Amino acid sequence: MAREMFEYTKTILTKVSFNSVLFQKEVEKALNRLLPYEIDELSIWLQQFIANKPELYSCMTLLPK
Repeated sequence: MAREMFEYTKTILTKVSFNSVLFQKEVEKALNRLLPYEIDELSIWLQQFIANKPELYSCMTLLPK
């Protein structure tokens, strides 16, 4: 079940990436929903996903260090 939530989160983030405000809200939801190791995976995925999308860089401040 947990793995499905991670994959669902990636799908949603991909679909809302056209809007930075919506994207940030979905990242916040994901951080509340996912398990700690999945948050680490999400962080790695986000770094790769937003590499060429500077308008989404602000979401990286939400992630734990």
